[in-house]
Amino acid sequence: MSRVAALQQWAADRTEELPGAYLDHPFGPEADIFKIRGKVFMLHSQLDGTPIVTLKAAPSDSEALREAFPEIAPGYHMNKRHWITLRPGASLTRQLVEDLVTESYLLVIEKALPKREWPVDPQTFGRAP
Repeated sequence: MSRVAALQQWAADRTEELPGAYLDHPFGPEADIFKIRGKVFMLHSQLDGTPIVTLKAAPSDSEALREAFPEIAPGYHMNKRHWITLRPGASLTRQLVEDLVTESYLLVIEKALPKREWPVDPQTFGRAP
C-alpha cells in the first residue's frame, strides 16, 4: 500500500480501537467524519485529489507539529489553531498518525463532552498503570 493510500487507512484503523468512535457521512459520501458522542474528532477528505486527514490538536502541539513535519498544515476548512491537516509523506509514520488520532479523540472527549458522557478517562486512556 502506498503512503498516499495508507494515511487515511491508518487513521481509520485506529478509530476501531477507540471506545464509542463511529463513522458518519453528514455531508455526503465524499467526506468521512469520525465522531465520539456526536462530536467530530477526525475528517477524511481530499485536497486537490490527494487524501487528507484533519484532526483536533492542542494549539501548542499544532504549532510544534507544523514546524516539525512538512506534511502537517493548519486544519483545512477548520479553525487553524485547533485543527491540523495531514497530507501523505515520508515523515508521517503509522505510529505518529495513530498517536495523533488518539490525541484528537481524547481532546474532544475532555473539551467537548460533559464528564458523565466520557467513554474513557482522557488522563489515563492508553497509558500503562
